[in-house]
Amino acid sequence: MEHVITEKRTLVHKGSIIDVYSDEMLLPNGNHETWDYVEHRMGAACVLPVLPNGKIVMVKQFRHALNRYTIEVPAGSRDSKTEDTLVCATRELEEETGYTSDNIKFLLSLKTTVAFCNESIDVYLARDLKPGKQHLDEAESINVLEFELDELLDMIYQGKLQDSKTVSAILAYAVKCQNNSSIS
Repeated sequence: MEHVITEKRTLVHKGSIIDVYSDEMLLPNGNHETWDYVEHRMGAACVLPVLPNGKIVMVKQFRHALNRYTIEVPAGSRDSKTEDTLVCATRELEEETGYTSDNIKFLLSLKTTVAFCNESIDVYLARDLKPGKQHLDEAESINVLEFELDELLDMIYQGKLQDSKTVSAILAYAVKCQNNSSIS
C-alpha cells in the first residue's frame, strides 16, 4: 500500500488546548490536497460514575460548539502530556461532580474525531462513590444529574446523547459490566 505524505504543515491557530494546522498532502496517486489537522496537545480522560444504587452520575453543561446544553460524563484535559489519565479522571470526577472514589478502573481508549483531530481520551469507570463538594473552575457551570442505565441507553438511541466519549462510556459499561464481564 502506498503512503500519504505530509509535505508541509502550517500553523493556522494556536489555542489554549488545540492547535489548528493546514497540511499540504501528497496522495499515493500523485495528487496534492490541503487537509485540516487539529492537534489536541494534552489528551484527556473521562469517567462514568456509578452510585451504589446503580444510578449513573452525569453532568449537564453548556457547549459553545453546539450552542446548547449537553449531558455528558465528567471529563477534562490532562494537566500535562505526562499526567496519568487515571489521575486526570479522578480529579475531574471530584471537580465536576463532588464525588470521589478509590475504585476507578480503566474501560477503554478512544480517538474522538479521526478524520481531522488526534484527540485521545481514556475512559474509566468509578464505583463506591463518596459524596463531597464540586470544585468548579470560574468559567464552569455544571449541574449534576443521576440516571438509570436504561434511561441513558434510550437517550443514545433517540439521538439525545451524541457526545462520543459519553456514548462510548455508557455502551462499554452496558456491555462489559452488565454482562458480568471483568474490568481490568
